[in-house]
Amino acid sequence: MHRTNPYAWRRFGEFVEWTHRGQAPEPQGDQQASDPRVDLAVEAHELAGGGDIPGVDVETWSEEGITVTRMHVQDEPAARRVGKEPGRYSTLEVPGLRKRDPDLQERVSARMAVELARFIELPDTESALVVGLGNWNVTADSLGPLVVEKLFVTRHLFHHIPDLMGDGYRSVSAVAPGVLGITGIETMEIVRGIVEHVKPKLVVAVDALASRSTKRVNTTIQIADTGVHPGSGVGNRRKGLTRETLGVPVIAIGVPTVVEATTIIHDALDYLLQRLSREVSDQLRPVLNTFDVAEKQKWITDILDPLGDNLVVTPKEIDAFVDDAAHIVATGLNVAFHPAISLEDAALFTH
Repeated sequence: MHRTNPYAWRRFGEFVEWTHRGQAPEPQGDQQASDPRVDLAVEAHELAGGGDIPGVDVETWSEEGITVTRMHVQDEPAARRVGKEPGRYSTLEVPGLRKRDPDLQERVSARMAVELARFIELPDTESALVVGLGNWNVTADSLGPLVVEKLFVTRHLFHHIPDLMGDGYRSVSAVAPGVLGITGIETMEIVRGIVEHVKPKLVVAVDALASRSTKRVNTTIQIADTGVHPGSGVGNRRKGLTRETLGVPVIAIGVPTVVEATTIIHDALDYLLQRLSREVSDQLRPVLNTFDVAEKQKWITDILDPLGDNLVVTPKEIDAFVDDAAHIVATGLNVAFHPAISLEDAALFTH
């Protein structure tokens, strides 16, 4: 059943960033409707059981505090097994980003540029459009617009002073189209109109995501060639920005900035039941093990029902984290788009 209600942003102490009432998300793949929504491919793989999944290739390694996971979902049967669209996904997990270390941020930008280059299958002479998705009035949803502000855009330079644009620079344009609640226009409609006029050969969409793990909030970057559905991070899955809707390849870059309250409560219940199971008598232990996912989901629904559909929460330091994430993503994009720009030069555009 789908319910369409207005947004309702609210503060709840210092930790809750917004409450969203939107369209109930469709369960993906073979996941049950009671399972938490999954934006990150690495989390979808974990929920599907991890390990070897037919049709899903996974490669993971770590270097200097950065864990890189490359996942390829080969076809539709594999997509149903893991709950993600067919395509390629690269994920950078960097717990140290919470310490706001500039040297680490620079290394993450460099690694992101390397991973992103694997997805940009275009000559340097072909143009690109960056779309910063999200609501610039809401801190945890402002990643996309902030990245657009920090990009080195060059399309106008190629038009007006082409002699100054040598080899190693790409024609890049950027836009932050806002959200449906502000513009009254579907994001896909705005972007498709721009694509038809500007005619880029590639679209890169940057958006905030939702994680189902608090440890991944503000510490993870995902790159995918599957496109993006604006609003999916807060449960509002609408017309997507994909190769099918725009007519050009679409690369999605996302950083989880929020986690659902249902996820926190679900994990807390699991931890509590596991702890009790270890400490109670042998006679009571089987009782604790009888609670299934549906029962726990009902408990969570009963608790959150007075507050609406659900709460989406974010750390109170979100303003600093989002600014750091925008700097990292924009620097990585600047380097990947313009081979003539060094990492140090690229960082100058983001401050």
